[in-house]
Amino acid sequence: QVQLVESGGGSVQTGGSLKLSCKANGDTDNMSCMAWFRQAPGKERGAVASIRSDSETYYADSVKGRFTISHVNLRDTLYLQMNSLKPEDTAMYYCAESGDMRCYALPRHADSYEFWGQGTQVTVSS
Repeated sequence: QVQLVESGGGSVQTGGSLKLSCKANGDTDNMSCMAWFRQAPGKERGAVASIRSDSETYYADSVKGRFTISHVNLRDTLYLQMNSLKPEDTAMYYCAESGDMRCYALPRHADSYEFWGQGTQVTVSS
């Protein structure tokens, strides 16, 4: 069973930066899709960014130009670089991965992912 662990969250002021990491403890050599989701109190969980094994990426409109998703095979780690942070970015951030290529059809949907981390909190103050 694949185990994912997020890190890098914290508290920053508006305009600050954070880099989230998601490390895989199991065998994730053949992952088809990887993504970051976030959920704030009273809001639905939604995709922030995703990357497929063919390198195609997706970014939510609210984070385009500010966030960058990347993956480093050598360290088996998924990253989310977050710049120019805003208070509305405050949420619990989760990483997710899928080893099934059927995720290509719906890479933004939470149901497409079978492996999840426990989340890391990001808080942005004004």
